[in-house]
Amino acid sequence: MRMKVLSTEFEGLHIIEPEVYGDERGYFIETYNQRDLQGQGIDNKFVQDNQSKSKKGVLRGLHFQNAPYAQTKLVRVLSGAILDVAVDLRRHKKTFGKSFGIQLSSENKKQLLIPKGFAHGFIVLSENAEMLYKIDEFHYPESEGGIIYDDPALGIDWMTPAEDIILSARDTKHPLLAEAHFHF
Repeated sequence: MRMKVLSTEFEGLHIIEPEVYGDERGYFIETYNQRDLQGQGIDNKFVQDNQSKSKKGVLRGLHFQNAPYAQTKLVRVLSGAILDVAVDLRRHKKTFGKSFGIQLSSENKKQLLIPKGFAHGFIVLSENAEMLYKIDEFHYPESEGGIIYDDPALGIDWMTPAEDIILSARDTKHPLLAEAHFHF
Protein backbone atom coordinates (compact mmCIF):
# COMPACT_ATOMS: atom_id res chain seq x y z
CA MET A 1 0.00 0.00 0.00
CA ARG A 2 1.26 3.45 -0.87
CA MET A 3 -1.12 5.10 1.58
CA LYS A 4 -1.59 4.44 5.26
CA VAL A 5 -5.15 5.01 6.50
CA LEU A 6 -5.36 5.87 10.21
CA SER A 7 -8.68 5.74 12.04
CA THR A 8 -9.88 8.35 14.52
CA GLU A 9 -12.51 8.09 17.26
CA PHE A 10 -15.00 9.42 14.66
CA GLU A 11 -16.49 6.76 12.39
CA GLY A 12 -15.45 7.43 8.79
CA LEU A 13 -13.04 10.28 9.63
CA HIS A 14 -9.56 9.16 8.60
CA ILE A 15 -6.04 10.54 8.45
CA ILE A 16 -4.28 9.45 5.29
CA GLU A 17 -0.49 9.36 5.18
CA PRO A 18 0.89 8.80 1.70
CA GLU A 19 4.30 7.19 1.33
CA VAL A 20 6.97 9.73 0.36
CA TYR A 21 9.75 8.66 -2.00
CA GLY A 22 12.61 11.12 -1.62
CA ASP A 23 16.20 11.46 -2.72
CA GLU A 24 18.66 14.22 -3.56
CA ARG A 25 16.44 15.36 -6.47
CA GLY A 26 13.37 15.96 -4.33
CA TYR A 27 10.39 13.72 -3.65
CA PHE A 28 7.47 11.90 -5.25
CA ILE A 29 4.17 11.02 -3.60
CA GLU A 30 1.02 9.43 -4.86
CA THR A 31 -1.60 11.68 -3.28
CA TYR A 32 -4.63 9.66 -4.36
CA ASN A 33 -5.01 6.07 -5.44
CA GLN A 34 -8.56 4.77 -5.62
CA ARG A 35 -7.48 1.11 -5.68
CA ASP A 36 -5.31 1.47 -2.54
CA LEU A 37 -8.04 3.30 -0.66
CA GLN A 38 -10.70 0.79 -1.73
CA GLY A 39 -8.46 -1.96 -0.36
CA GLN A 40 -8.62 -0.17 3.00
CA GLY A 41 -12.40 0.27 2.99
CA ILE A 42 -12.66 3.76 1.49
CA ASP A 43 -14.78 3.78 -1.65
CA ASN A 44 -15.62 7.36 -2.58
CA LYS A 45 -16.06 8.49 -6.17
CA PHE A 46 -14.73 12.04 -6.26
CA VAL A 47 -16.32 14.38 -8.83
CA GLN A 48 -14.61 17.72 -8.25
CA ASP A 49 -11.31 19.20 -7.04
CA ASN A 50 -11.23 22.58 -5.29
CA GLN A 51 -8.12 24.64 -4.60
CA SER A 52 -7.76 27.71 -2.41
CA LYS A 53 -5.00 30.03 -1.27
CA SER A 54 -5.34 32.06 1.91
CA LYS A 55 -3.13 34.23 4.08
CA LYS A 56 -2.26 33.78 7.74
CA GLY A 57 -5.25 34.05 10.06
CA VAL A 58 -7.89 33.36 7.40
CA LEU A 59 -10.53 31.02 8.82
CA ARG A 60 -12.95 29.39 6.39
CA GLY A 61 -15.86 27.48 7.90
CA LEU A 62 -17.46 25.70 9.48
CA HIS A 63 -19.30 24.62 6.30
CA PHE A 64 -21.42 21.65 5.20
CA GLN A 65 -23.90 20.64 2.51
CA ASN A 66 -27.17 18.97 3.49
CA ALA A 67 -28.60 15.80 1.96
CA PRO A 68 -29.16 14.86 -0.74
CA TYR A 69 -25.99 16.77 -1.68
CA ALA A 70 -23.86 16.09 1.41
CA GLN A 71 -20.15 15.85 0.60
CA THR A 72 -17.19 13.74 1.58
CA LYS A 73 -13.93 15.72 1.33
CA LEU A 74 -10.32 14.61 1.01
CA VAL A 75 -8.24 17.61 2.15
CA ARG A 76 -4.51 18.23 1.73
CA VAL A 77 -2.13 21.19 1.83
CA LEU A 78 0.09 22.04 -1.15
CA SER A 79 2.06 24.83 0.55
CA GLY A 80 2.10 26.18 4.08
CA ALA A 81 0.21 24.88 7.11
CA ILE A 82 -3.36 24.88 8.40
CA LEU A 83 -5.36 23.63 11.33
CA ASP A 84 -8.10 21.55 9.72
CA VAL A 85 -11.24 20.95 11.80
CA ALA A 86 -14.21 18.63 11.36
CA VAL A 87 -17.32 18.71 13.57
CA ASP A 88 -19.57 15.65 13.70
CA LEU A 89 -23.18 16.60 12.91
CA ARG A 90 -24.52 13.05 12.76
CA ARG A 91 -27.07 13.02 15.58
CA HIS A 92 -27.09 9.22 15.85
CA LYS A 93 -23.34 8.96 16.57
CA LYS A 94 -21.73 9.06 20.02
CA THR A 95 -19.34 11.71 18.65
CA PHE A 96 -22.17 14.10 17.70
CA GLY A 97 -21.19 17.71 18.44
CA LYS A 98 -17.52 16.85 18.99
CA SER A 99 -14.72 18.30 16.91
CA PHE A 100 -11.51 16.86 15.53
CA GLY A 101 -8.53 19.01 14.59
CA ILE A 102 -5.26 18.20 12.88
CA GLN A 103 -2.42 20.23 11.47
CA LEU A 104 -2.01 19.58 7.77
CA SER A 105 1.02 20.99 6.00
CA SER A 106 3.12 20.74 2.90
CA GLU A 107 5.81 19.30 5.15
CA ASN A 108 3.87 16.49 6.85
CA LYS A 109 1.85 15.70 3.68
CA LYS A 110 -1.00 14.26 5.75
CA GLN A 111 -4.53 14.32 4.37
CA LEU A 112 -7.88 14.26 6.12
CA LEU A 113 -10.86 12.32 4.78
CA ILE A 114 -14.01 13.97 6.11
CA PRO A 115 -17.20 11.95 5.52
CA LYS A 116 -20.70 13.21 4.88
CA GLY A 117 -22.32 14.49 8.05
CA PHE A 118 -19.49 16.75 9.22
CA ALA A 119 -19.03 20.50 9.17
CA HIS A 120 -15.56 21.47 7.97
CA GLY A 121 -13.33 24.47 8.50
CA PHE A 122 -9.70 25.48 8.59
CA ILE A 123 -7.43 28.31 9.64
CA VAL A 124 -4.11 29.25 8.07
CA LEU A 125 -1.19 28.99 10.50
CA SER A 126 1.65 29.88 8.08
CA GLU A 127 2.14 33.15 6.19
CA ASN A 128 0.12 31.67 3.30
CA ALA A 129 -1.36 28.27 2.59
CA GLU A 130 -2.59 26.64 -0.55
CA MET A 131 -4.85 23.65 -0.21
CA LEU A 132 -6.54 21.18 -2.49
CA TYR A 133 -9.50 19.01 -1.69
CA LYS A 134 -11.49 16.43 -3.57
CA ILE A 135 -15.26 16.19 -3.08
CA ASP A 136 -17.68 13.43 -4.00
CA GLU A 137 -20.71 15.66 -4.68
CA PHE A 138 -21.08 18.85 -6.66
CA HIS A 139 -21.70 22.18 -4.92
CA TYR A 140 -25.35 23.22 -4.55
CA PRO A 141 -25.78 26.67 -2.89
CA GLU A 142 -29.33 25.87 -1.79
CA SER A 143 -27.97 22.95 0.25
CA GLU A 144 -25.24 24.95 2.08
CA GLY A 145 -25.12 25.33 5.81
CA GLY A 146 -22.72 26.37 8.51
CA ILE A 147 -21.91 26.52 12.21
CA ILE A 148 -20.24 29.58 13.77
CA TYR A 149 -16.54 28.89 14.26
CA ASP A 150 -16.39 30.14 17.86
CA ASP A 151 -19.42 28.31 19.26
CA PRO A 152 -18.58 27.83 22.98
CA ALA A 153 -20.27 24.41 22.90
CA LEU A 154 -17.61 23.22 20.45
CA GLY A 155 -14.65 24.71 22.31
CA ILE A 156 -12.35 24.65 19.29
CA ASP A 157 -8.86 26.05 19.87
CA TRP A 158 -8.07 27.69 16.54
CA MET A 159 -4.45 28.27 17.62
CA THR A 160 -4.79 31.95 16.68
CA PRO A 161 -5.74 34.94 18.85
CA ALA A 162 -9.35 36.01 18.17
CA GLU A 163 -8.23 39.49 17.06
CA ASP A 164 -6.03 37.93 14.33
CA ILE A 165 -8.76 35.76 12.78
CA ILE A 166 -9.96 36.90 9.35
CA LEU A 167 -13.48 35.83 8.31
CA SER A 168 -15.70 36.35 5.30
CA ALA A 169 -18.97 38.18 5.91
CA ARG A 170 -20.78 34.88 5.31
CA ASP A 171 -18.80 33.05 7.99
CA THR A 172 -19.67 35.64 10.65
CA LYS A 173 -23.39 34.86 10.24
CA HIS A 174 -23.52 31.12 10.88
CA PRO A 175 -25.65 29.96 13.81
CA LEU A 176 -24.55 28.09 16.91
CA LEU A 177 -24.63 24.30 16.68
CA ALA A 178 -27.78 24.22 18.88
CA GLU A 179 -29.59 26.54 16.44
CA ALA A 180 -28.31 25.14 13.14
CA HIS A 181 -30.46 23.17 10.69
CA PHE A 182 -28.80 20.17 9.13
CA HIS A 183 -29.78 16.73 7.84
CA PHE A 184 -27.70 13.99 6.29
